Amino acid sequence: MSSHDTRLSLSRRGFLLASTGAAAALALAPAPAHAGARHPFGRFGSPAARLTPQTLYVDARGRGDHTTVKDAVTAATGSGWTLVLAPGTYRETVAVDVTRTEATWIGASEDPRDVVIVYDNAAGTPKPGGGTYGTTGSATTTVQADGFTARWITFANDWLRADHPDITGTQAVALKVQGDRSAFHHCRFLGHQDTLYADSIALTSFARQYFSHCYAEGDVDFVFGRATAVHEHCHFRTLNRTDLAGAPYGFVFAPSTAGANPRGYLVTRSRVSSEAPDGFYKLARPWVPSSDTTARPSLVVRDTWLGPGIDAVAPYTNMSDAFPWQNQRFAEYRDTGPGARITVPENRPQLTSEQAESATREAYLGDWRPWKVSC
Repeated sequence: MSSHDTRLSLSRRGFLLASTGAAAALALAPAPAHAGARHPFGRFGSPAARLTPQTLYVDARGRGDHTTVKDAVTAATGSGWTLVLAPGTYRETVAVDVTRTEATWIGASEDPRDVVIVYDNAAGTPKPGGGTYGTTGSATTTVQADGFTARWITFANDWLRADHPDITGTQAVALKVQGDRSAFHHCRFLGHQDTLYADSIALTSFARQYFSHCYAEGDVDFVFGRATAVHEHCHFRTLNRTDLAGAPYGFVFAPSTAGANPRGYLVTRSRVSSEAPDGFYKLARPWVPSSDTTARPSLVVRDTWLGPGIDAVAPYTNMSDAFPWQNQRFAEYRDTGPGARITVPENRPQLTSEQAESATREAYLGDWRPWKVSC
């Protein structure tokens, strides 16, 4: 295939409708709550009749206050701004710094497939001034501010290995979020390696993040970082690969929880499906970064359906033999599906009923209740 054909067949599922795999992923994505809006900003008003005084409207076709998300973020100085994004593809990188707190981004059509923020940097992509971007610099969208909320938006990185065989740094982040009280409702995160970087601003900062009814796809460590993150009613999809001859194709989760943090990632009432052959994916591996060798990655997967793409015999593996997964904080509870079969008990640590009482969104998020906030 040509480079163009490769992009069409391998690009983000749901971002381009170029394969049956793409259509299947779209069928599994959240349905729009209010389809068929008559104008680009749906029920969220317009620049002429603003939702609130601190609302900016973004439309790539020029019908709002700004044509790019980056320009709207630049204009929204201080705290409490709302951006309403009209349907469209916004090909750009965006950063929300620590000063822009309590921001809300809304996809106006209430269908995340309609509003896509996408770019194609990878860790090994050369920078204009020299050097490469690195994993953090590859992010299409970076959110450092506390109190950020997004609804009905797709965050994507469509960098493809097949298009860049000369680049070895293949990490390509769609979203890096570091702020405390960061919530994502009905959003999609599309990429391959390191898609969703759920992190914190510093080693001593235990950032709380909540992902509800979201969809994430990728292959290598595509949900990773040191945040205290709850994923509820989410769908994780492992992608097929044409560049590998055998298993494993990759890993869903790679938490890097600080040792002092009692809680890391919680996945509850969710599902993991796959485009790859059965048993070709690990559920998780621990990431102990060189910047924090005292990290003790934490992951609890409970009440979740695990499809046949997960290796049920050995769902966990090491990222480094110096930090074996058995010494970390990995556990499951009442998971179902072919990928959840317990055939080798020592390979699948299980919570007791008593321990499970502390593995809840309330325990992880404390006095913050993002699931009670409606738009």
